[in-house]
Amino acid sequence: MEYGFQRVIAWQKAHEFVLLVYRISKHFPDDERFGLTSQLRRAAVSIEANIAEGYRKLSKSDKLRFLNIAQGSLEECRDYHILAKDLNYIDENEFEQMRMSILMASKFLNAYCEGIVNNNAMKNDPA
Repeated sequence: MEYGFQRVIAWQKAHEFVLLVYRISKHFPDDERFGLTSQLRRAAVSIEANIAEGYRKLSKSDKLRFLNIAQGSLEECRDYHILAKDLNYIDENEFEQMRMSILMASKFLNAYCEGIVNNNAMKNDPA
């Protein structure tokens, strides 16, 4: 069953990023399990969760508040992504995969926010 928020491209791109983060971070050192691994995963999941939560909010300001939290979590992931590279936890290929996924998620999240600001993405379907 597909929920309404699953049709939002920003959520789809965020979800793809979360799956990538989990795949890549499972190879981080064991001593980072409660450190960078946990922080990166938590921030990544927060992006898609806040998009989903904001989807059903009725007012523009409520929607944008949740999407702004998602944007903040996305920026947090950018930082962790750089840190993982600097600590040599990810290689150049993984760095680039994550960079491109962050860029795509950011692009579509910003476009979704812009659509809400301009009243182009306010319609909620009954699903």
